[in-house]
Amino acid sequence: MLARYRATGADPPFGDPRRPHGTAMEGWFWRITHAQSGTVAIVLLGVNRDRTGAHWGTVGLAVHPGGFHRAIATSDAHASPSGDVVRAVDDGRTVCRATPTSVAVDLGEDARLEVRLDGRVPWPRRAFGALGAAQALPGLSQYWHPTLLGARVTGTLQAAGRTLDLEGATAYAEKNWGSNGFPEDWWWGQAHGFDREDVCVAFAGGRAGVGRLRTTATALVVRVGDRLCTTVRPLQPLRVAVSDRGWHLRTRDVEVEGHANGTAPHLLPVPLPRERRHLDEAAAQHLAGHLRVAVKGRRGRTAYEGVSVLAGLERGRTPRATPPPGAPPAPAARPR
Repeated sequence: MLARYRATGADPPFGDPRRPHGTAMEGWFWRITHAQSGTVAIVLLGVNRDRTGAHWGTVGLAVHPGGFHRAIATSDAHASPSGDVVRAVDDGRTVCRATPTSVAVDLGEDARLEVRLDGRVPWPRRAFGALGAAQALPGLSQYWHPTLLGARVTGTLQAAGRTLDLEGATAYAEKNWGSNGFPEDWWWGQAHGFDREDVCVAFAGGRAGVGRLRTTATALVVRVGDRLCTTVRPLQPLRVAVSDRGWHLRTRDVEVEGHANGTAPHLLPVPLPRERRHLDEAAAQHLAGHLRVAVKGRRGRTAYEGVSVLAGLERGRTPRATPPPGAPPAPAARPR
């Protein structure tokens, strides 16, 4: 019974979203911010199922500065029952392998990353994850959950002829999954690189729902030290505006404003799991955007305000929401 329930994408209270659900697409994502050098690296590893139920994988590596990115479809990919080990294999060669404390990617001599994650700050034990009670609803078009809010990085990155020691970088990790791959359109963001190492911002939203029922949903997570602020729309008040001017989210206690900061986006693929192929350039992600976060404390006073210029900011759309001729290529959510 529990396995069938989780196969819909849902998790019961105090369930572990890291564990594989058996949906058509389950994606693991890491973002490494090396503030000292102004470098950001992202790694994505997708475990996909085609129409026959056979597994295949998505592995990608992107780096700022320089605009480097590479992604491939692999012949196989699997996650352990606990979700602690995820692995993508192509023609018998391990292309990517990740555990809670390590990530290794090998996409060729000019595209490699191998890091260790220490001093980990995982998502705290709570009844629900980043989606709140919506985590328990079966059949949502997309689920999302940050699994790692911070960790100290040691290791190296090789990309486009450049080798970098990542000592002192900060890592973030998350997971997303669903029965149909990515939603019709979405927005996303994540940032470290503030003046405090214990500050982390992450959000994800888009047109989501069950079956033909759709609504604008967004989840916002902000960590400042030991405080973790979470808000889920439409269950809680959260104003969201995503347009050509940027990303703006506001609750009673938290405000997040982001913009591209003059940087060009990396145009990343997303998997079409049942078709066993990628949709190229579907996700436009700025790896070094500008993001300001302000968090209120007692009596409405500002408890923390800071800026990162190494924020990840993304907008994307799948073919189910192909815009008409002349329409802007990215979705827009009006303030509400």
